[in-house]
Amino acid sequence: MGHRKECIAMLLAGGQGSRLGSLTRNLAKPAVSFGGKYRIIDFSLSNCANSGMETVGVLTQYKPFRINSYVSLGTAWDLDSLSGGLSILPPFMSEEGGNWYKGTANAVYQNMDFIKDHDPEYVLIISGDHIYRMDYRLMLEFHKEKKADVTISVINVTPQEASRFGIVSADEAGEEQIHKFTEKPKVPDSTLASMGVYMFSWPVLQQALEEDNADPESDNDFGKNVIPRLLSQKKRLYAYKFQGYWKDVGTVESYYDANMELLLDSPSLDLFSSESRVYSNEEILPPQYVGPGARLSNSLVSNGCVVLGTVENSILAQGVYVDEGAHIENSILLENCVIGKEAWVNRTIVGEGAQVKAYCSVGIETGGIVHQSGITVIEDNYVLPEDTLIVGGTNIFAARR
Repeated sequence: MGHRKECIAMLLAGGQGSRLGSLTRNLAKPAVSFGGKYRIIDFSLSNCANSGMETVGVLTQYKPFRINSYVSLGTAWDLDSLSGGLSILPPFMSEEGGNWYKGTANAVYQNMDFIKDHDPEYVLIISGDHIYRMDYRLMLEFHKEKKADVTISVINVTPQEASRFGIVSADEAGEEQIHKFTEKPKVPDSTLASMGVYMFSWPVLQQALEEDNADPESDNDFGKNVIPRLLSQKKRLYAYKFQGYWKDVGTVESYYDANMELLLDSPSLDLFSSESRVYSNEEILPPQYVGPGARLSNSLVSNGCVVLGTVENSILAQGVYVDEGAHIENSILLENCVIGKEAWVNRTIVGEGAQVKAYCSVGIETGGIVHQSGITVIEDNYVLPEDTLIVGGTNIFAARR
């Protein structure tokens, strides 16, 4: 047992991410590729490393194998210290039998022994499926200053987006004390959205989780159950107004847009900035190769890629192969996918290891007009036979075996 940690982080990485369609058929949302060389979970883990949070519990559940092997000991994020480090916390068996995590709060409840072992003063709860850069130390300072029981990090969203989030209503007079929290309200009464980043004083969290667990009616969810109960008990809840970049990439559209924004002249998320780097546990691969007849413009191309055709406005994760005469535009090609000769791919997310064989046309509107809104998604490892034509906006799954 090391010395007492002031604050430890619990990272919820169990997300099934069903709104991402075929991208998450075979892997949990935090493991989905982002920006070519990253996975979504890299952002939260890098935030922990950059904020000096050395002890991180990663709670996995849905399709955990990829996350477990990717995160492994946390070395890539410098989270492998002896006094804390990174621990993978899957649902486990106890004397009473084993249980899947029922909700976000239940996942943390099942791992209270892990927290007690470190005996922290504060517990930070974050999720592995958002893209953002944040210094959690500033939030902790705010939490202490306000003598808060719970601090919820919030960001301003548009009234249209508000019904997708937990909405916080805080006192008007510039005070940040929260008096109301509504999970995904039909008619939001504020545009302060919870980012799913919570700072708890540990005794408050412990009591809240025990009460939540004892309530047979509860869904065991922080947003739906724990936060409203704490409010009704008149606990001190504060809203920490976060100023930086934050994206919930929970839908195909938001995932696509957040990736494509990286190609703008001055993207809101600058992956090239040297401060608060984003770390990733990527394989060691040879450099990209761009063939003599290739044309590349405004694209991010990762290591291990071979480009013999034309690539415009696209993001290629590592190990992608684009054959001669192939034309890729406005697309996201995930790891190790193969695009055959003379294939045409537009506004499409091609899953890891998928193959688009020669002469296919993907993301094309019939009548030759490209359909603007529809984003086509091809599942991991799917093989699209030669000469197939796929209309824009199709979600392509393998038949269930």
